[in-house]
Amino acid sequence: MGNPFLLFAALAAGLWLVVLGLPGRPWGTRERLEARWPSDRCDLGDVTAVIPARDEAPYIGRAVASLTRQGEGLSVVVVDDGSRDGTGETAASAGGEAVTVVPGKPLPEGWLGKVWALEQGVSRVATPYVLLMDADIEMDPGTVAALRDRLEEKGAGLVSLMAVLRTEGSWGKLLIPPFIFFFKLLYPFARVNRPDSRVAAAAGGCVFLDRRALAESGGLAPMAGAVIDDCTLARRVKATGRPIWLGLTRSVRSLRPYRRLGDIWGMVERTAFTQLGYSTALLGLTTLAMVLAFWVPPLALVMGPGGWAGLLGAAAWGAMALAYAPTLGFYGQSRWWSLSLPLAGTLYLAMTWASAWRYWRGVRSRWKGRSYGRPGAASSSGREG
Repeated sequence: MGNPFLLFAALAAGLWLVVLGLPGRPWGTRERLEARWPSDRCDLGDVTAVIPARDEAPYIGRAVASLTRQGEGLSVVVVDDGSRDGTGETAASAGGEAVTVVPGKPLPEGWLGKVWALEQGVSRVATPYVLLMDADIEMDPGTVAALRDRLEEKGAGLVSLMAVLRTEGSWGKLLIPPFIFFFKLLYPFARVNRPDSRVAAAAGGCVFLDRRALAESGGLAPMAGAVIDDCTLARRVKATGRPIWLGLTRSVRSLRPYRRLGDIWGMVERTAFTQLGYSTALLGLTTLAMVLAFWVPPLALVMGPGGWAGLLGAAAWGAMALAYAPTLGFYGQSRWWSLSLPLAGTLYLAMTWASAWRYWRGVRSRWKGRSYGRPGAASSSGREG
């Protein structure tokens, strides 16, 4: 008991053993949906895809082209949100007559850019189903049909798929799989998919909706200022009593590379403190939990080799590796990368603190050249720099 790390090592080991034993195995990869490969082209005349796009010329062409290969009759609405790189023209040339490019209107007070773009696109939808898709997403043929089948099979109001993110370079391999791992722990897919559970989440890159469920939830206007718009939408749809479903897939892929630390940092910093409800108390508790989970196991091994603290540290790290292994497997990475999870956790904690610091300085979120002030602070919808 003289070793000061013994108690903390025991708590860390207990924490990871609890994670492994959680009902529904949130660290697993069981909730999956892949493209339905039809023998002939499906009739998708009851589906309209809406893509909000702001300076997405490098990706929008492939995104739109992947939709044109889904089936007959699918309509695509691209909302060009003030792009200056030819995004609208690229989308039009990639999709031909199936694509309608809508020039975005100026951002109204109280709206965030993506939600406002979606609102303009959805207002043009007349079909029973609507697919909300990011401009940097590519789908395999048969994916939209599979989404529609899953929604009808479950009687759901919303079905969403977590796109495979690119893991190029050391930073991508270090930080992208943990992003998915942490998301699944925060929003256990099994609980999201249970109608009797209050947990709700979606992955904004690919959201398939029954348009009646969207209307019953109040539409997009009530969530005009939502920073985490996908999970907000899922929560509103589930609150209507309609089931929702969220899963992993290999049939939907992000085209955006995350080669640099700054690319991932900006993505996480944008929403991390929002996820905590801008609560300093929750930030403190999160910090304590992550220090216990990711710092204590390696410190116990170093400070207490051969003793109980070292053994408990090894047990904690082993349980951590077991929990992380399915995500690494899904991304085709060696399980040796589980040794890097304490470093990844530390970096994600730093991103969360950076997000909080930015909020305390008056900026709630910043994305695509727009800054949004916290309530009572000034915000800018113009481009930075």
